[in-house]
Order: sequence, then structure tokens, then C-alpha cells
Amino acid sequence: MARPVAPQPASGPHAAPTTKAARQSRIAAALAATAVRSQAQLARLLAAEGVEVAQATLSRDLEEMGAVKVRRAGVGMVYAVGDEAPGPVLRALTEATEVRVSRLAAELLVSVEASANLVVARTPPGGAHLLASAIDRAALSDVLGTVAGDDTVLLVTRDPKGGARVADRLRHMAGT
Repeated sequence: MARPVAPQPASGPHAAPTTKAARQSRIAAALAATAVRSQAQLARLLAAEGVEVAQATLSRDLEEMGAVKVRRAGVGMVYAVGDEAPGPVLRALTEATEVRVSRLAAELLVSVEASANLVVARTPPGGAHLLASAIDRAALSDVLGTVAGDDTVLLVTRDPKGGARVADRLRHMAGT
């Protein structure tokens, strides 16, 4: 019986990267060259270059790289990294202080409502993960955790009746 042969790495300009750093470099290049609106679109662009990546890995890479969605005139919401990304958003994601959460909340918070120990915060499309990540990184003592969609963040409070207090705190942080 013949032994299976291990696949050899591709070579040439479209060879798949063999390291995380190389993959993230390709991601950054793709974001710089193309208006990328979704992770699915980014995965297709990478696949066209010979880089197959699972959605979970892509999501982790974008988070580690500090990629954020920004509104670009005439294009809409797209992913950006580095100099393209707005300063306050990146600082909010990397410096976990209430001041940074406040700045991001002021920028993104559309509405906030509470029920028992749950808080629902609404943002513009594409903004929920930014706000949730900043809240998580700030490690607010009364917030157990967050779950983010596209434009909605669900916060779970430690206190079974703490939702209203956290919602008021977010409104205050946002300056509303």
C-alpha cells in the first residue's frame, strides 16, 4: 500500500502563507487594496490568492491586528487597519479604560435599554463588535460579559437586577 504524500507548500507569488504573521500580512494587504465589507468577502479574496482560512481564524486575525470597520465616503462600512483606522477606535480597543469606552460609546451608541440583568445597546451597522470589545477589555466590574452582533450588543450584568444601572452608566459614558 502506498503511503500518503504530505502536501508541499505552493511556491510563487500566490503561494499560501505558512505562518500566522504571513497570513496577517496578506490580510493587511487585502484590506489596503480593496474595500472589504465583510469577513466572507475577505475570505474569498484570500482564497483567490491561495490562502484558505476558517472564519474563526479570520475573525481572530482581524481582532489581533486591530482591524476595525470604518465608514469610507462613497463606499460605506469597510475594514481598515493601521493608519486608515480612526485613532479613537483603535485606542479604545487597546487601552482598556473607562475613558476609552466613553469615547467609543459617544461615537457609536445609538440607544440602550435594560431588562433585569440584561442590557441591549444599539450601534450603527458594523459597530457592535467595537463597542463590545472595548467594554470587555475595560473589565467593568458590574458587567459579566458581552455578545455582539452587527449593530447590537447584549451585556449581561453580575447583579440580577443590575441592567438599569449599567444602561444608565453607558448613557452617562456616552454623554447622553
